[in-house]
Amino acid sequence: MEKVRIGVVGLGGRGNHHATLTAALDKAEVVAVCDLYQDRVDSVSQNVENVCGKRPTGYLDYKEMFEKEDLDGVIIATSWTTHTRIAVAAMRAGIRPASEVYGASSIEECWSIVRAYEETGVEAMFLENCNFGREELALLNMARMGLFGEIVHCQCGYEHCLRGEVTMGNENRHYRFNNYAHRNGDVYPTHGLGPMSKILNINRGNRFVSITSMATKQVGLNAFAKKNFAEDHPANNVNFTMGDIVTSIIKCAGGETILLTHDTSNFRPYSRAGRVQGTNGIWLEDKGSICLESENGAEGEVWKPFSEFMDKYDHPIWKKFNGICLEKYGHGGMDYIVNSAFIDSIINNNHPAIDAYDWAAWMAVTVLSEQSVALGGMPQLFPDFTNGSWLDGTTPKGEGDYCLD
Repeated sequence: MEKVRIGVVGLGGRGNHHATLTAALDKAEVVAVCDLYQDRVDSVSQNVENVCGKRPTGYLDYKEMFEKEDLDGVIIATSWTTHTRIAVAAMRAGIRPASEVYGASSIEECWSIVRAYEETGVEAMFLENCNFGREELALLNMARMGLFGEIVHCQCGYEHCLRGEVTMGNENRHYRFNNYAHRNGDVYPTHGLGPMSKILNINRGNRFVSITSMATKQVGLNAFAKKNFAEDHPANNVNFTMGDIVTSIIKCAGGETILLTHDTSNFRPYSRAGRVQGTNGIWLEDKGSICLESENGAEGEVWKPFSEFMDKYDHPIWKKFNGICLEKYGHGGMDYIVNSAFIDSIINNNHPAIDAYDWAAWMAVTVLSEQSVALGGMPQLFPDFTNGSWLDGTTPKGEGDYCLD
């Protein structure tokens, strides 16, 4: 297969980015785009044509697109509550889906991805771009080399000031508004959790067992709206349900714990709040530092800049793109790599780096955290989406140059 034929469904900011980035890849062509809004279809179609010289066919209905187009894959960047149904429809049409990240609304939603994969055999990939960041890949490489010793604890999260994006959701046709208005849990867990899951071998020798979550009061969004908008603005006429900070503890079958934080409603700098701690070392994202027994030697227990270790421990995936100006493709290059990984899995008929089992387990955090918060922090149990294959090593692993397992 010289080039794969890709469709893109959902043409907001992320969908437009996926469409133009994919159109720029040598081994892919964007042949169709779809959105509920005609203006987005027209705009993104023009952007794709500007990149590759060929205009994709535009659609307002993804089902029609699946029926009429001979697609090898589809990238889904619609609202959170529609990702799963579109992905399942694609799989049942024989089209490989790749979905932007989100959290589930129900456990049944998670199972539907697993069932569709197992019943159709059509591979599905979760586009968690942070798994392909340079730091995250280096940490994965170091963990595989045993430099942290036996890992006992990880921390991660999504800490990002989104007050303007959330409160202006209606004007911008953005789905966060309704989620924050009506839900109270970790609605966006996977930027931090995805990389830590691969470090902890989740679904492949380990799994999530339970989650306990608590939420603070909600004051940030309403305070921001009151300060910045007129009294009749939609954000001033809703009491947002989402706690300003949602904190979760996940217990793993291997005995490890993961501290997970969702913090997007107050003024603050961006962070994914990373921490990897084992018997022989520790890394902290916000401190930008690392302390490894094997590297510190006579210097003892002192912090060193993590930047000094990057060249030495860069992951082979990152090294593969040495010389390419990745930064121009978004998020420091991770967007380019995750889209390349999806295209590569189609071309080589590989099992993807982040598969249906990862997809289900990671997005289950959202609904289970909601349930735990509603029940005052009562632990909620994760289903075993692998039906036991995590125990005996039979869960499929990623294949090819982009393997994270």
